[in-house]
Amino acid sequence: MKGKYLNPKADLTFKKVFGEHEDLVMSLLNALLPLDEGKRIEHVEYLSNEMVPENPGKKNSIVDVRCKETGGRHFIVEMQMNWNNEFEQRVILNASKAVIKQLGTSEDYSLLQPVYALNLINDVGFDAGPDEFYHDYAIVNVEHTDRIIEGLRFVFVELPKFKPQSIKEKKMAVLWLRFLTEISDDTSEVPTELLENPETSKALKILEKSAYNEKELNAYEYYWDAVYNERGAIRHGYKQGMAQGMAQGMAQGMAQGMAQGMAQGMAQANRENAAKMKAKGIDFGTIAEVTGLSPEEIASL
Repeated sequence: MKGKYLNPKADLTFKKVFGEHEDLVMSLLNALLPLDEGKRIEHVEYLSNEMVPENPGKKNSIVDVRCKETGGRHFIVEMQMNWNNEFEQRVILNASKAVIKQLGTSEDYSLLQPVYALNLINDVGFDAGPDEFYHDYAIVNVEHTDRIIEGLRFVFVELPKFKPQSIKEKKMAVLWLRFLTEISDDTSEVPTELLENPETSKALKILEKSAYNEKELNAYEYYWDAVYNERGAIRHGYKQGMAQGMAQGMAQGMAQGMAQGMAQGMAQANRENAAKMKAKGIDFGTIAEVTGLSPEEIASL
């Protein structure tokens, strides 16, 4: 880490910037969400990022940032480092939970408010053109796509495809995406535009390495180890699945082999990372967020 700042895409830093400062997450949401004219977000309040289901037997999950507009719309913000199909399904699950959790047993459906899921991906996950980095999904009529059922909106932003000149007319969107793509551990000189803007300037201050203690910096380092190990496991699983599929000579076998190899590799990488972090005394909550393992699984390592 040669530069002055930490990378804003890491779990620790992303949550500090956008999970602890209402003005910054509000600015990000206004910049990147497809909000109608006159419907900008004026104020937000944070909600618990733990999405606990009503039925104890169902799957629990944790999102990066969850907040709501005062008396109105709900928002989920996720930073995903490596693309996989499970992430897409998890986005749907968490947004659906955010709808369900709005109502009590006897409350009227008319009280439901729209849920927006903003997903920033540091990977290429869509089979689209090289310049198509912004993907906006809504519930639409198949034959008349201008007819939309309000309630759920999903936005995916592929950060590696972003080029500043592609959205010149949206200054704040460009600044936030430049903040996420141009600032890293090696950054020594920050673009003037980011320093002059009040929101991105404040976010840069939060990223300064001097603001973090040794325990936080250790967790930060192990987070990146986990990311790179997961990426390696995905690539290894892909190659292993290709080999198995080709040997079997069946498309079904290839798909199953790829899925099995990726799952096994990622699971092993997560266990190894969790064991290292546990040995360093990092708290179980941080380990669980980084690796996806449950506290029980971490305790057994």
